[in-house]
Amino acid sequence: MKISFWFLDINYEVRNNQPEIWLWGLNKNGKRLLIIDRNFEAYFYAVPKEEASPEKIAEQISKVPSITRFEIVERKYFGKKVQAIKVFCKTPEDMPRCVKNIKKLDGVKECFEDDIRYSMRYLIDNGVVPCGWHEIEAKEAKEEINAKVDAVYVAESPPKHVESAYTPQLKILGFSIICYSPHGMPKPERNPVVAISVATNSGEEKQFVAENGDDKLVLEAFTDYVQLFDPDIIVGYGSNRQDLPYLKRRCAVHGIRLRLDRVNGEPHTSVYGHVSITGRANLDLLDFADEFPEVKVKTLENLADYLGVMKLSERTLIEDVDYAEYWEKPEKREDLLKFSMENTKCIMGITDAVLDFAVQLSSLVGLPLDHVGTAAVGFRVEWFLIKHAYKIGELVPKRKERPYLPYAGAIVLPPKPGIHEQIAVLDFKAMYPNIMVAYNLSPDTYVSPNEPQPPSGVFEAPEVGHKFRKEPPGFYKEVLTYLISVRDKIRSKLKGLPPDSGEYRVLNARQKAVKIITNASYGYAGWIGARWYIKPVAEAATAWGRNIISNAVKIAETLGVAVIYGDTDSLFVKHEPEK
Repeated sequence: MKISFWFLDINYEVRNNQPEIWLWGLNKNGKRLLIIDRNFEAYFYAVPKEEASPEKIAEQISKVPSITRFEIVERKYFGKKVQAIKVFCKTPEDMPRCVKNIKKLDGVKECFEDDIRYSMRYLIDNGVVPCGWHEIEAKEAKEEINAKVDAVYVAESPPKHVESAYTPQLKILGFSIICYSPHGMPKPERNPVVAISVATNSGEEKQFVAENGDDKLVLEAFTDYVQLFDPDIIVGYGSNRQDLPYLKRRCAVHGIRLRLDRVNGEPHTSVYGHVSITGRANLDLLDFADEFPEVKVKTLENLADYLGVMKLSERTLIEDVDYAEYWEKPEKREDLLKFSMENTKCIMGITDAVLDFAVQLSSLVGLPLDHVGTAAVGFRVEWFLIKHAYKIGELVPKRKERPYLPYAGAIVLPPKPGIHEQIAVLDFKAMYPNIMVAYNLSPDTYVSPNEPQPPSGVFEAPEVGHKFRKEPPGFYKEVLTYLISVRDKIRSKLKGLPPDSGEYRVLNARQKAVKIITNASYGYAGWIGARWYIKPVAEAATAWGRNIISNAVKIAETLGVAVIYGDTDSLFVKHEPEK
Protein backbone atom coordinates (compact mmCIF):
# COMPACT_ATOMS: atom_id res chain seq x y z
CA MET A 1 0.00 0.00 0.00
CA LYS A 2 1.08 3.62 -0.52
CA ILE A 3 1.77 5.54 2.69
CA SER A 4 1.96 9.35 2.78
CA PHE A 5 3.89 10.84 5.71
CA TRP A 6 5.53 14.06 6.95
CA PHE A 7 9.10 13.22 7.99
CA LEU A 8 10.06 14.19 11.56
CA ASP A 9 13.00 12.07 12.78
CA ILE A 10 15.36 9.30 11.71
CA ASN A 11 17.55 6.74 13.45
CA TYR A 12 18.89 3.32 12.61
CA GLU A 13 19.02 0.01 14.41
CA VAL A 14 20.97 -3.18 13.70
CA ARG A 15 18.82 -6.21 14.49
CA ASN A 16 19.77 -9.81 13.66
CA ASN A 17 22.90 -8.41 11.98
CA GLN A 18 20.73 -6.44 9.57
CA PRO A 19 20.66 -2.62 9.52
CA GLU A 20 17.27 -0.91 9.59
CA ILE A 21 16.41 2.72 8.93
CA TRP A 22 13.59 3.95 11.19
CA LEU A 23 11.61 6.87 9.77
CA TRP A 24 9.29 8.67 12.18
CA GLY A 25 6.49 10.86 10.91
CA LEU A 26 2.85 11.90 10.81
CA ASN A 27 0.15 11.36 8.22
CA LYS A 28 -2.52 13.89 7.18
CA ASN A 29 -4.91 12.50 9.79
CA GLY A 30 -2.44 13.31 12.58
CA LYS A 31 -1.55 9.66 13.20
CA ARG A 32 2.04 9.00 14.33
CA LEU A 33 3.86 6.49 12.13
CA LEU A 34 7.08 4.48 12.19
CA ILE A 35 8.34 3.16 8.83
CA ILE A 36 11.17 0.62 8.90
CA ASP A 37 13.32 0.29 5.77
CA ARG A 38 15.55 -2.79 5.60
CA ASN A 39 16.61 -2.31 1.98
CA PHE A 40 19.38 0.28 2.28
CA GLU A 41 22.98 -0.90 2.12
CA ALA A 42 25.89 0.81 3.85
CA TYR A 43 28.66 1.75 1.42
CA PHE A 44 31.74 3.88 0.78
CA TYR A 45 34.16 4.46 -2.11
CA ALA A 46 37.71 3.21 -2.64
CA VAL A 47 39.73 5.15 -5.23
CA PRO A 48 42.66 3.29 -6.84
CA LYS A 49 46.00 4.91 -7.57
CA GLU A 50 46.40 6.23 -11.13
CA GLU A 51 48.57 3.32 -12.27
CA ALA A 52 46.47 0.60 -10.57
CA SER A 53 43.80 -1.55 -12.23
CA PRO A 54 40.32 -0.98 -10.67
CA GLU A 55 39.34 -4.54 -11.63
CA LYS A 56 42.32 -6.06 -9.80
CA ILE A 57 41.75 -3.86 -6.74
CA ALA A 58 38.07 -4.80 -6.73
CA GLU A 59 39.00 -8.48 -6.78
CA GLN A 60 41.13 -7.98 -3.67
CA ILE A 61 38.37 -5.98 -1.99
CA SER A 62 35.85 -8.78 -2.55
CA LYS A 63 37.93 -10.99 -0.22
CA VAL A 64 37.80 -8.53 2.71
CA PRO A 65 35.48 -9.82 5.52
CA SER A 66 32.04 -8.14 5.85
CA ILE A 67 32.07 -6.87 2.23
CA THR A 68 28.87 -7.98 0.51
CA ARG A 69 29.47 -6.68 -3.03
CA PHE A 70 31.13 -3.92 -5.08
CA GLU A 71 30.64 -1.83 -8.24
CA ILE A 72 33.25 -0.07 -10.40
CA VAL A 73 31.86 3.40 -11.09
CA GLU A 74 32.93 6.72 -12.58
CA ARG A 75 32.89 9.72 -10.25
CA LYS A 76 34.44 13.19 -10.06
CA TYR A 77 36.85 14.51 -7.46
CA PHE A 78 37.29 18.29 -7.40
CA GLY A 79 35.75 18.25 -10.87
CA LYS A 80 38.20 15.72 -12.37
CA LYS A 81 36.99 12.27 -13.46
CA VAL A 82 38.15 9.30 -11.39
CA GLN A 83 37.49 5.58 -11.37
CA ALA A 84 36.11 4.46 -8.00
CA ILE A 85 35.00 1.21 -6.43
CA LYS A 86 31.69 1.46 -4.57
CA VAL A 87 32.06 -0.96 -1.66
CA PHE A 88 29.01 -2.30 0.21
CA CYS A 89 29.20 -3.60 3.81
CA LYS A 90 26.94 -5.85 5.88
CA THR A 91 26.27 -3.17 8.52
CA PRO A 92 27.37 0.43 9.19
CA GLU A 93 29.34 -0.86 12.19
CA ASP A 94 31.48 -2.98 9.84
CA MET A 95 32.54 0.01 7.77
CA PRO A 96 35.49 1.37 9.85
CA ARG A 97 37.13 -2.07 9.93
CA CYS A 98 36.53 -2.60 6.20
CA VAL A 99 38.01 0.82 5.36
CA LYS A 100 41.06 0.11 7.52
CA ASN A 101 41.68 -3.21 5.74
CA ILE A 102 41.11 -1.82 2.25
CA LYS A 103 43.44 1.15 2.76
CA LYS A 104 46.23 -1.38 3.41
CA LEU A 105 45.82 -2.90 -0.06
CA ASP A 106 48.47 -2.05 -2.65
CA GLY A 107 47.02 0.24 -5.28
CA VAL A 108 44.37 1.90 -3.09
CA LYS A 109 44.90 5.65 -2.97
CA GLU A 110 42.13 6.73 -0.58
CA CYS A 111 38.67 5.86 0.73
CA PHE A 112 35.84 8.37 0.66
CA GLU A 113 32.41 8.93 2.24
CA ASP A 114 32.87 6.36 4.99
CA ASP A 115 32.56 9.33 7.37
CA ILE A 116 28.99 10.11 6.23
CA ARG A 117 26.62 8.69 8.82
CA TYR A 118 24.40 5.83 7.65
CA SER A 119 21.15 7.67 8.43
CA MET A 120 22.32 10.83 6.60
CA ARG A 121 23.48 8.69 3.67
CA TYR A 122 19.93 7.33 3.46
CA LEU A 123 18.40 10.83 3.38
CA ILE A 124 20.84 12.04 0.70
CA ASP A 125 20.60 9.03 -1.61
CA ASN A 126 16.81 8.90 -1.47
CA GLY A 127 16.19 12.65 -1.62
CA VAL A 128 14.37 12.58 1.71
CA VAL A 129 13.57 16.13 2.86
CA PRO A 130 13.35 16.77 6.61
CA CYS A 131 10.02 18.34 7.57
CA GLY A 132 8.66 17.42 4.14
CA TRP A 133 6.00 15.11 2.74
CA HIS A 134 6.87 11.75 1.20
CA GLU A 135 5.16 8.72 -0.28
CA ILE A 136 6.39 5.16 0.16
CA GLU A 137 5.18 1.68 -0.71
CA ALA A 138 4.94 -0.25 2.56
CA LYS A 139 3.12 -3.04 4.36
CA GLU A 140 2.02 -3.32 7.97
CA ALA A 141 4.70 -4.79 10.23
CA LYS A 142 3.90 -8.28 11.48
CA GLU A 143 6.33 -8.34 14.39
CA GLU A 144 5.78 -6.42 17.62
CA ILE A 145 7.83 -3.21 17.72
CA ASN A 146 8.20 -1.38 21.01
CA ALA A 147 7.38 2.12 19.71
CA LYS A 148 4.83 4.69 20.86
CA VAL A 149 3.12 5.25 17.50
CA ASP A 150 -0.28 4.58 15.94
CA ALA A 151 1.08 2.27 13.23
CA VAL A 152 4.31 0.55 12.16
CA TYR A 153 5.07 -0.24 8.52
CA VAL A 154 7.87 -2.03 6.66
CA ALA A 155 9.06 -0.24 3.50
CA GLU A 156 8.91 -2.03 0.16
CA SER A 157 10.37 0.86 -1.87
CA PRO A 158 12.46 3.99 -1.16
CA PRO A 159 10.51 7.09 -0.07
CA LYS A 160 9.70 9.72 -2.70
CA HIS A 161 9.50 13.42 -1.80
CA VAL A 162 6.20 15.17 -2.59
CA GLU A 163 6.05 18.98 -2.80
CA SER A 164 3.57 20.44 -0.31
CA ALA A 165 3.52 23.56 1.87
CA TYR A 166 1.11 21.92 4.32
CA THR A 167 2.46 21.26 7.82
CA PRO A 168 0.56 18.80 10.04
CA GLN A 169 -0.67 19.82 13.48
CA LEU A 170 2.39 19.08 15.58
CA LYS A 171 2.26 18.52 19.33
CA ILE A 172 4.83 20.72 21.06
CA LEU A 173 5.94 20.61 24.70
CA GLY A 174 8.17 23.23 26.32
CA PHE A 175 9.87 22.86 29.69
CA SER A 176 12.27 24.57 32.09
CA ILE A 177 13.81 23.41 35.37
CA ILE A 178 14.88 24.90 38.70
CA CYS A 179 17.75 23.20 40.55
CA TYR A 180 18.42 23.81 44.24
CA SER A 181 21.92 24.20 45.63
CA PRO A 182 22.54 25.98 48.94
CA HIS A 183 26.25 26.29 48.13
CA GLY A 184 27.62 27.14 44.69
CA MET A 185 26.53 25.88 41.28
CA PRO A 186 24.13 22.91 41.31
CA LYS A 187 25.70 19.51 40.71
CA PRO A 188 23.39 16.70 39.52
CA GLU A 189 25.18 14.16 41.72
CA ARG A 190 23.94 15.92 44.86
CA ASN A 191 21.51 18.79 44.10
CA PRO A 192 17.81 18.11 43.34
CA VAL A 193 15.55 19.48 40.62
CA VAL A 194 12.94 21.20 42.78
CA ALA A 195 10.63 22.37 39.99
CA ILE A 196 9.88 21.48 36.39
CA SER A 197 7.45 23.77 34.57
CA VAL A 198 5.76 22.46 31.44
CA ALA A 199 3.52 24.05 28.80
CA THR A 200 2.09 22.67 25.57
CA ASN A 201 0.78 24.21 22.37
CA SER A 202 -2.65 22.83 23.27
CA GLY A 203 -2.74 25.36 26.13
CA GLU A 204 -1.94 23.08 29.07
CA GLU A 205 0.39 24.23 31.83
CA LYS A 206 1.79 21.95 34.54
CA GLN A 207 4.27 22.33 37.34
CA PHE A 208 5.97 19.48 39.16
CA VAL A 209 7.34 20.62 42.52
CA ALA A 210 9.52 18.65 44.95
CA GLU A 211 8.26 17.94 48.45
CA ASN A 212 10.98 18.30 51.10
CA GLY A 213 13.64 18.55 48.38
CA ASP A 214 13.10 14.95 47.15
CA ASP A 215 12.97 15.15 43.36
CA LYS A 216 12.42 11.48 42.47
CA LEU A 217 8.65 11.94 42.29
CA VAL A 218 9.14 15.16 40.28
CA LEU A 219 11.27 13.37 37.70
CA GLU A 220 8.82 10.45 37.45
CA ALA A 221 5.83 12.78 37.14
CA PHE A 222 7.57 14.76 34.39
CA THR A 223 8.46 11.68 32.31
CA ASP A 224 4.94 10.27 32.79
CA TYR A 225 3.48 13.55 31.56
CA VAL A 226 5.74 13.60 28.48
CA GLN A 227 4.60 10.06 27.60
CA LEU A 228 0.96 11.00 28.19
CA PHE A 229 1.05 14.16 26.06
CA ASP A 230 3.28 12.40 23.48
CA PRO A 231 4.86 15.49 21.86
CA ASP A 232 6.40 15.54 18.41
CA ILE A 233 8.73 18.38 19.41
CA ILE A 234 10.26 19.08 22.84
CA VAL A 235 11.67 22.59 23.33
CA GLY A 236 13.84 24.19 25.97
CA TYR A 237 16.41 26.97 26.32
CA GLY A 238 19.93 25.75 27.00
CA SER A 239 18.47 22.25 27.25
CA ASN A 240 21.13 20.49 25.15
CA ARG A 241 24.03 21.50 27.34
CA GLN A 242 22.29 21.95 30.70
CA ASP A 243 18.75 20.81 31.39
CA LEU A 244 18.57 17.42 29.68
CA PRO A 245 22.00 16.15 30.82
CA TYR A 246 21.15 17.34 34.37
CA LEU A 247 17.77 15.55 34.35
CA LYS A 248 19.32 12.36 33.00
CA ARG A 249 22.00 12.35 35.68
CA ARG A 250 19.46 13.02 38.44
CA CYS A 251 17.40 10.08 37.22
CA ALA A 252 20.48 7.87 37.34
CA VAL A 253 21.10 8.95 40.96
CA HIS A 254 17.60 7.68 41.83
CA GLY A 255 17.95 4.50 39.75
CA ILE A 256 15.21 5.50 37.30
CA ARG A 257 15.22 6.31 33.57
CA LEU A 258 14.53 9.63 31.86
CA ARG A 259 11.92 8.16 29.52
CA LEU A 260 11.27 10.95 27.02
CA ASP A 261 11.43 9.20 23.64
CA ARG A 262 9.09 6.91 21.72
CA VAL A 263 11.01 3.65 22.31
CA ASN A 264 11.24 3.74 26.12
CA GLY A 265 14.86 4.82 25.94
CA GLU A 266 16.77 7.80 27.26
CA PRO A 267 18.08 10.96 25.54
CA HIS A 268 21.63 10.70 24.26
CA THR A 269 24.10 13.28 23.01
CA SER A 270 24.64 13.00 19.26
CA VAL A 271 26.47 14.94 16.54
CA TYR A 272 27.10 18.68 16.98
CA GLY A 273 26.32 18.30 20.70
CA HIS A 274 22.55 18.08 20.25
CA VAL A 275 20.57 15.74 22.47
CA SER A 276 18.66 13.15 20.46
CA ILE A 277 15.23 11.98 21.65
CA THR A 278 14.28 9.06 19.40
CA GLY A 279 11.03 9.57 17.50
CA ARG A 280 10.74 13.21 18.51
CA ALA A 281 12.58 16.41 17.60
CA ASN A 282 14.41 18.07 20.47
CA LEU A 283 14.93 21.81 19.88
CA ASP A 284 17.18 23.97 22.03
CA LEU A 285 16.09 27.53 21.24
CA LEU A 286 19.42 28.89 22.46
CA ASP A 287 20.90 27.42 19.26
CA PHE A 288 18.77 29.85 17.23
CA ALA A 289 19.55 32.95 19.32
CA ASP A 290 22.43 33.90 16.98
CA GLU A 291 19.86 34.51 14.25
CA PHE A 292 19.00 37.67 16.21
CA PRO A 293 22.24 39.73 16.32
CA GLU A 294 20.30 42.66 17.81
CA VAL A 295 20.04 40.69 21.07
CA LYS A 296 23.54 41.13 22.48
CA VAL A 297 23.14 39.08 25.68
CA LYS A 298 21.41 35.85 24.68
CA THR A 299 19.33 35.21 27.80
CA LEU A 300 15.86 33.71 27.57
CA GLU A 301 14.22 36.85 28.94
CA ASN A 302 16.15 39.16 26.57
CA LEU A 303 15.18 37.13 23.50
CA ALA A 304 11.55 36.92 24.65
CA ASP A 305 11.55 40.68 25.21
CA TYR A 306 13.00 41.38 21.74
CA LEU A 307 10.45 39.12 20.03
CA GLY A 308 7.57 40.66 21.97
CA VAL A 309 6.73 37.37 23.70
CA MET A 310 6.97 38.79 27.21
CA LYS A 311 8.38 42.21 28.01
CA LEU A 312 11.09 42.49 30.64
CA SER A 313 8.93 44.99 32.52
CA GLU A 314 6.24 42.28 32.88
CA ARG A 315 8.58 39.50 33.98
CA THR A 316 9.36 38.02 37.34
CA LEU A 317 13.16 38.08 37.27
CA ILE A 318 15.35 36.05 39.65
CA GLU A 319 19.09 35.46 39.28
CA ASP A 320 20.18 31.82 39.46
CA VAL A 321 22.44 32.62 42.42
CA ASP A 322 19.28 33.54 44.36
CA TYR A 323 17.30 30.34 43.65
CA ALA A 324 18.32 28.78 46.96
CA GLU A 325 17.14 31.76 48.98
CA TYR A 326 13.77 31.86 47.20
CA TRP A 327 13.31 28.11 47.61
CA GLU A 328 14.18 28.09 51.31
CA LYS A 329 11.82 30.93 52.28
CA PRO A 330 8.13 29.94 52.02
CA GLU A 331 7.08 33.56 51.44
CA LYS A 332 9.39 33.75 48.40
CA ARG A 333 8.89 30.28 46.97
CA GLU A 334 5.76 31.27 45.02
CA ASP A 335 7.77 33.93 43.21
CA LEU A 336 10.35 31.30 42.22
CA LEU A 337 7.63 28.98 40.87
CA LYS A 338 6.03 31.89 39.01
CA PHE A 339 9.42 32.75 37.52
CA SER A 340 9.85 29.13 36.41
CA MET A 341 6.47 29.02 34.68
CA GLU A 342 7.12 32.35 32.98
CA ASN A 343 10.37 30.87 31.62
CA THR A 344 8.38 28.05 30.04
CA LYS A 345 5.80 30.46 28.62
CA CYS A 346 8.65 32.45 27.07
CA ILE A 347 10.05 29.23 25.57
CA MET A 348 6.69 28.47 23.96
CA GLY A 349 6.39 32.03 22.64
CA ILE A 350 9.88 31.96 21.11
CA THR A 351 9.09 28.57 19.56
CA ASP A 352 6.10 30.12 17.82
CA ALA A 353 8.40 32.86 16.45
CA VAL A 354 11.27 30.66 15.20
CA LEU A 355 9.78 27.25 14.38
CA ASP A 356 8.84 28.11 10.78
CA PHE A 357 12.40 29.27 10.14
CA ALA A 358 13.88 26.15 11.79
CA VAL A 359 11.62 23.90 9.69
CA GLN A 360 12.54 25.67 6.44
CA LEU A 361 16.26 25.66 7.26
CA SER A 362 16.07 21.96 8.02
CA SER A 363 14.26 21.25 4.73
CA LEU A 364 16.71 23.34 2.72
CA VAL A 365 20.03 21.97 3.98
CA GLY A 366 18.83 18.40 4.58
CA LEU A 367 19.72 18.15 8.29
CA PRO A 368 16.96 16.78 10.53
CA LEU A 369 15.12 19.36 12.63
CA ASP A 370 16.90 18.48 15.88
CA HIS A 371 20.36 18.69 14.19
CA VAL A 372 20.04 21.91 12.25
CA GLY A 373 20.08 24.34 15.19
CA THR A 374 23.21 22.99 16.86
CA ALA A 375 25.13 22.57 13.58
CA ALA A 376 27.44 25.51 12.92
CA VAL A 377 26.76 27.55 9.78
CA GLY A 378 29.68 25.87 8.00
CA PHE A 379 28.16 22.43 8.56
CA ARG A 380 24.75 23.63 7.32
CA VAL A 381 26.33 24.85 4.08
CA GLU A 382 28.36 21.66 3.79
CA TRP A 383 25.35 19.35 4.01
CA PHE A 384 23.64 21.39 1.31
CA LEU A 385 26.75 20.95 -0.85
CA ILE A 386 26.91 17.21 -0.07
CA LYS A 387 23.32 16.83 -1.32
CA HIS A 388 24.28 18.52 -4.59
CA ALA A 389 27.53 16.53 -4.85
CA TYR A 390 25.55 13.27 -4.79
CA LYS A 391 23.36 14.47 -7.68
CA ILE A 392 26.33 15.29 -9.94
CA GLY A 393 28.51 12.31 -8.96
CA GLU A 394 31.11 14.36 -7.08
CA LEU A 395 32.95 12.50 -4.31
CA VAL A 396 32.81 14.18 -0.90
CA PRO A 397 36.36 14.99 0.28
CA LYS A 398 37.61 14.05 3.72
CA ARG A 399 37.74 16.77 6.35
CA LYS A 400 41.38 17.54 7.12
CA GLU A 401 43.12 19.43 9.88
CA ARG A 402 45.05 22.33 8.41
CA PRO A 403 46.63 25.52 9.76
CA TYR A 404 44.81 28.80 9.33
CA LEU A 405 46.30 30.78 6.45
CA PRO A 406 45.21 34.44 6.56
CA TYR A 407 44.28 36.34 3.42
CA ALA A 408 43.22 39.92 2.67
CA GLY A 409 39.55 40.53 3.39
CA ALA A 410 36.99 43.10 2.34
CA ILE A 411 37.71 46.77 1.82
CA VAL A 412 36.61 49.23 4.52
CA LEU A 413 36.94 52.93 3.66
CA PRO A 414 37.74 55.36 6.50
CA PRO A 415 34.59 57.38 7.28
CA LYS A 416 34.60 61.15 6.89
CA PRO A 417 34.19 62.50 10.44
CA GLY A 418 31.10 64.56 11.22
CA ILE A 419 27.33 64.40 11.16
CA HIS A 420 26.04 63.87 7.62
CA GLU A 421 22.56 64.39 6.20
CA GLN A 422 21.00 63.38 2.88
CA ILE A 423 22.97 60.14 2.53
CA ALA A 424 22.24 57.43 -0.05
CA VAL A 425 23.27 53.87 0.81
CA LEU A 426 24.27 51.81 -2.22
CA ASP A 427 24.28 48.09 -1.46
CA PHE A 428 25.44 45.34 -3.82
CA LYS A 429 22.88 42.54 -3.91
CA ALA A 430 24.41 39.26 -2.61
CA MET A 431 27.82 40.59 -3.59
CA TYR A 432 30.07 37.61 -2.82
CA PRO A 433 27.68 34.91 -4.07
CA ASN A 434 27.23 36.88 -7.30
CA ILE A 435 31.01 37.31 -7.67
CA MET A 436 31.41 33.54 -7.29
CA VAL A 437 28.74 32.98 -9.96
CA ALA A 438 30.05 35.66 -12.36
CA TYR A 439 33.66 34.45 -12.27
CA ASN A 440 32.93 30.71 -11.81
CA LEU A 441 34.82 30.55 -8.50
CA SER A 442 34.75 26.99 -7.22
CA PRO A 443 37.15 24.36 -5.86
CA ASP A 444 36.68 22.35 -9.08
CA THR A 445 37.36 25.29 -11.48
CA TYR A 446 40.62 26.50 -9.92
CA VAL A 447 43.53 26.33 -12.35
CA SER A 448 46.78 25.99 -10.40
CA PRO A 449 49.94 27.76 -11.63
CA ASN A 450 51.45 24.49 -12.93
CA GLU A 451 48.36 23.56 -15.00
CA PRO A 452 47.91 24.50 -18.69
CA GLN A 453 45.21 27.06 -19.48
CA PRO A 454 41.95 25.31 -20.44
CA PRO A 455 40.45 25.80 -23.94
CA SER A 456 37.51 27.77 -22.48
CA GLY A 457 39.87 30.41 -21.14
CA VAL A 458 40.11 31.69 -17.55
CA PHE A 459 38.95 34.47 -15.28
CA GLU A 460 41.96 35.99 -13.49
CA ALA A 461 41.39 37.63 -10.12
CA PRO A 462 42.78 41.15 -9.63
CA GLU A 463 45.70 41.63 -7.21
CA VAL A 464 46.12 37.92 -6.36
CA GLY A 465 46.19 36.51 -9.91
CA HIS A 466 44.33 33.25 -9.18
CA LYS A 467 42.78 31.69 -12.29
CA PHE A 468 39.46 29.90 -12.72
CA ARG A 469 38.23 28.24 -15.89
CA LYS A 470 35.28 29.90 -17.61
CA GLU A 471 33.51 26.69 -18.65
CA PRO A 472 31.86 24.40 -17.68
CA PRO A 473 30.06 25.83 -14.62
CA GLY A 474 31.68 24.87 -11.33
CA PHE A 475 30.17 23.18 -8.32
CA TYR A 476 29.64 26.44 -6.40
CA LYS A 477 28.25 28.29 -9.40
CA GLU A 478 25.54 25.66 -9.89
CA VAL A 479 24.57 25.68 -6.22
CA LEU A 480 24.61 29.47 -5.82
CA THR A 481 22.74 30.10 -9.09
CA TYR A 482 20.04 27.74 -7.84
CA LEU A 483 19.85 29.41 -4.40
CA ILE A 484 19.72 32.95 -5.80
CA SER A 485 16.99 32.03 -8.31
CA VAL A 486 14.96 30.23 -5.62
CA ARG A 487 15.06 33.25 -3.33
CA ASP A 488 14.09 35.61 -6.17
CA LYS A 489 11.08 33.40 -7.02
CA ILE A 490 9.99 33.23 -3.37
CA ARG A 491 10.27 37.00 -2.90
CA SER A 492 8.29 37.57 -6.10
CA LYS A 493 5.55 35.24 -4.85
CA LEU A 494 5.49 36.93 -1.43
CA LYS A 495 4.47 40.23 -3.05
CA GLY A 496 1.12 38.72 -4.03
CA LEU A 497 0.31 37.17 -0.64
CA PRO A 498 -1.31 38.78 2.40
CA PRO A 499 1.38 39.12 5.14
CA ASP A 500 -0.89 37.52 7.74
CA SER A 501 -1.48 34.34 5.71
CA GLY A 502 0.03 30.99 6.61
CA GLU A 503 1.60 30.61 3.15
CA TYR A 504 3.32 34.02 3.50
CA ARG A 505 4.76 33.01 6.87
CA VAL A 506 6.15 29.73 5.53
CA LEU A 507 7.59 31.26 2.36
CA ASN A 508 9.10 34.21 4.24
CA ALA A 509 10.82 31.77 6.61
CA ARG A 510 12.09 29.82 3.60
CA GLN A 511 13.53 32.87 1.82
CA LYS A 512 15.32 33.81 5.04
CA ALA A 513 16.81 30.31 5.27
CA VAL A 514 17.89 30.47 1.61
CA LYS A 515 19.50 33.90 2.16
CA ILE A 516 21.49 32.66 5.17
CA ILE A 517 22.87 29.62 3.31
CA THR A 518 23.60 31.67 0.16
CA ASN A 519 25.54 34.34 2.02
CA ALA A 520 27.35 31.76 4.17
CA SER A 521 28.67 29.93 1.09
CA TYR A 522 31.49 32.46 0.61
CA GLY A 523 32.53 32.11 4.27
CA TYR A 524 32.49 28.33 3.85
CA ALA A 525 34.93 28.62 0.93
CA GLY A 526 37.48 30.21 3.30
CA TRP A 527 36.75 28.01 6.34
CA ILE A 528 39.73 25.76 7.10
CA GLY A 529 37.32 23.08 8.40
CA ALA A 530 35.58 22.83 5.00
CA ARG A 531 35.77 19.57 3.08
CA TRP A 532 35.95 21.56 -0.18
CA TYR A 533 38.58 24.01 1.08
CA ILE A 534 40.83 25.72 -1.47
CA LYS A 535 42.21 29.02 -0.19
CA PRO A 536 42.43 30.73 -3.62
CA VAL A 537 38.62 30.53 -3.98
CA ALA A 538 38.05 32.73 -0.93
CA GLU A 539 41.09 34.89 -1.68
CA ALA A 540 39.90 35.59 -5.24
CA ALA A 541 36.35 36.42 -4.06
CA THR A 542 37.58 39.11 -1.65
CA ALA A 543 40.01 40.47 -4.29
CA TRP A 544 37.15 40.91 -6.76
CA GLY A 545 35.05 42.44 -3.96
CA ARG A 546 37.73 45.04 -3.23
CA ASN A 547 38.10 45.72 -6.95
CA ILE A 548 34.35 46.28 -7.42
CA ILE A 549 34.09 48.68 -4.46
CA SER A 550 37.21 50.57 -5.60
CA ASN A 551 35.75 50.94 -9.10
CA ALA A 552 32.44 52.16 -7.64
CA VAL A 553 34.35 54.81 -5.67
CA LYS A 554 36.10 55.94 -8.89
CA ILE A 555 32.75 56.22 -10.69
CA ALA A 556 31.34 58.27 -7.81
CA GLU A 557 34.35 60.59 -7.91
CA THR A 558 34.03 60.98 -11.69
CA LEU A 559 30.40 62.03 -11.19
CA GLY A 560 31.36 64.39 -8.41
CA VAL A 561 29.46 62.40 -5.77
CA ALA A 562 31.09 62.58 -2.32
CA VAL A 563 31.80 59.17 -0.76
CA ILE A 564 31.25 59.34 3.01
CA TYR A 565 32.01 55.71 3.93
CA GLY A 566 32.30 52.21 2.46
CA ASP A 567 32.26 48.75 4.00
CA THR A 568 32.53 45.32 2.32
CA ASP A 569 29.59 45.47 -0.12
CA SER A 570 28.15 48.96 0.29
CA LEU A 571 28.90 52.66 -0.19
CA PHE A 572 27.47 55.64 1.70
CA VAL A 573 27.42 58.69 -0.59
CA LYS A 574 26.04 62.22 -0.60
CA HIS A 575 22.49 61.96 -1.95
CA GLU A 576 22.33 64.03 -5.13
CA PRO A 577 19.44 62.62 -7.20
CA GLU A 578 20.49 64.35 -10.42
CA LYS A 579 23.82 62.48 -10.27
